[in-house]
Amino acid sequence: MNQKQFRIGIDVGGTFTDAVIIDNKTLDVIAMKKTPTTHDSEEGVAKGIITIIRELMEAYQIQPEEIVFISHGTTQATNALLEGDVAKVGIIGMGDGASAKTETNVLDLELAQNKYLQVNHVFIPSKDVSDVAINNAIDALIEMGSEVIVASEAFSIEKPEHEEMVIAAAKKRGYYATGGYQISQLFGLKLRTRTAVVNGSLIPKMMETSDMTEKVIKDLGIKKDLMIMRADGGVMTIDEVRKRPILTMLSGLAAGIAGAIMHEKISEGVFLEIGGTSTDISVIKDGQVMIKNASVGGHKTYLKSVDVQTTAIAGGTMIRSRNGEVLVGPRSAHLAHLPYECFDFPEDTQITIERMQPKASDPDDYVVAVDGNGKRYAFTVAGAANYLGYIDETDYSCATSTGYKAAWEAFAAFQGTDPVTLATECLDKAAAQVWKIVQELIQEYELEMSFLSLYGGGGSAGVLTHYLGKKYDVKSKVVNNAPYISTIGVALAMITETIERSVVNPNDEDIKKIRTDIIDKMLEMGALRETIEVAIEVDSLNHILIANATGTNEINANDKTIETKSDDELKSIAIGSLGFEQADAEIVCRNESIVGIEVVKQEKKLFGMMRKKTQAAVVLSGDGIVKYRRLGGELFYGQKQQFEEIMTHIMDNYSSFSDAGQTIPELHMFVKYRSFDYSGLMNKEQVEEIATMDLEGIEDDERIIFLVTRRG
Repeated sequence: MNQKQFRIGIDVGGTFTDAVIIDNKTLDVIAMKKTPTTHDSEEGVAKGIITIIRELMEAYQIQPEEIVFISHGTTQATNALLEGDVAKVGIIGMGDGASAKTETNVLDLELAQNKYLQVNHVFIPSKDVSDVAINNAIDALIEMGSEVIVASEAFSIEKPEHEEMVIAAAKKRGYYATGGYQISQLFGLKLRTRTAVVNGSLIPKMMETSDMTEKVIKDLGIKKDLMIMRADGGVMTIDEVRKRPILTMLSGLAAGIAGAIMHEKISEGVFLEIGGTSTDISVIKDGQVMIKNASVGGHKTYLKSVDVQTTAIAGGTMIRSRNGEVLVGPRSAHLAHLPYECFDFPEDTQITIERMQPKASDPDDYVVAVDGNGKRYAFTVAGAANYLGYIDETDYSCATSTGYKAAWEAFAAFQGTDPVTLATECLDKAAAQVWKIVQELIQEYELEMSFLSLYGGGGSAGVLTHYLGKKYDVKSKVVNNAPYISTIGVALAMITETIERSVVNPNDEDIKKIRTDIIDKMLEMGALRETIEVAIEVDSLNHILIANATGTNEINANDKTIETKSDDELKSIAIGSLGFEQADAEIVCRNESIVGIEVVKQEKKLFGMMRKKTQAAVVLSGDGIVKYRRLGGELFYGQKQQFEEIMTHIMDNYSSFSDAGQTIPELHMFVKYRSFDYSGLMNKEQVEEIATMDLEGIEDDERIIFLVTRRG
């Protein structure tokens, strides 16, 4: 039976709620729609969600049983922290000694100016923990006004029983509760407690939102479980949100990157999500987002989130004039409550150029055009890009007014210059602020400039993406469906989980245990076992064992109707992905999902007397999407039954040896539709142990492919 299958993504923003419907087999976007976010409705934002989904399902005759995946991206947790709309938290600290008492006593956290997360604290020595002591502590915290209970004990990651007793006692009395061990399995009592406090403060608000949204989905007849966007670019079940709402914090920033990876199939580059008020800048490597620890109120937490840098340069950023010099930002037309000149300025009207102060804290040199009726219009970065002709007619940010050109000419006269020079200066200054951050990320993540591409998403992607590419001589592209890229990311995101565990010198059993634990967690969240991919990293410097997993909740994830490229096209793509104009390329291996290509470039030096040889390996999907590219990389393949022989050859010939011992090569394995990353492991034994488990259930004659790169 060839039943239609669809994925739905919902993105609730401060102004608009967006929804997209995607064909699950082709991944084509079927429908997109925006509706105002219903903050003031009795049902809250849920009213807008049910309205937009129902309208799309009716318009495209989609039945509830045809929906195989539905996911919701929300800024609820982020907004709650920004606005101070959080619950008062009571900590029951436990442990032995004064240090445990001090480290569990988290002070009030400043979330924004004059907005605080309020915290109360009581302490029970571990030897005195009992049901009576716990209930007395809860009584004291409730008396202080606490709304949520947080349990935090030294070494609870090894023995969580006392934290579990506190959580059970609080819930029995009708209070929300969480524990440090539920949020992180890392040592560091103070940081673990702080993270649990932030998590606890969000539980009441997120429970309300989760319950209402889940009811909306059920009322529509959709049987699939609602998934929620995470801060790391993946999704999790709504049940997990109820336990760990902190994981949704900053998820709005992650959704656009997920869309860039899953929809645009970006494997490496810098992604710019350019809106009206700000631009979010992030790095993608090997088809993965870059992750770091998030901070709340300037305080570090154990929350893992996408590494996104934000600048107040965007399509709606206003132009200033001070002492004859033009400046850009940071105030936006949106926050100044002014219309854009390029969208709204009327034709054939009197034009006056004035300076103004949008907000009390702003300088008074922002420039506006005033029409014959006295209405003010902001001069914007989008207006400059439109005047110079950088924006395509079909682009979301293309000017809809022709009168704005006369406004820019009047502005130029005001400055004593011509409009092309003025608009160019504005774009140059805007681009310089964005490029400064891009350069920092290039250095931090060691991106190859010869590979570098800029990808623009968001409603103002056309304003700066190509201009940056031209000015700084890098490849650039505005992604497909750029204004909806975040919502598409919500619809296409995979189920993800991360476990970080403090382990000194982890042995094989430690590695097997964390792998088993993360697979169990993925299965609990609805991922199918055959779709789960696990990458394990040993951080020997910080004594941390890290497991990252991805997967999907439906088997058709790998059954997509795609157009495969010819061998010549694939070789051409591989050469181009390395920044080479000419090179020799050979397909050396392939399986159901990937093609392995080795590329060799010969260069003549010293008048042809010497030759320089550059070798690289590229792994692509059959439709030409680059998965990995490695200068100096090599490809090996064989059948599963040859695994030990291939592994011995790789380790003997591609490891480096020193007084410190053996350094194994960076290693990736590809089997059928799955890939496995072993580059975070430390020795041959660890690789063989994990790879053997990854190959369980695979037939002996199944092809396995390895991408190998020497380190150093």
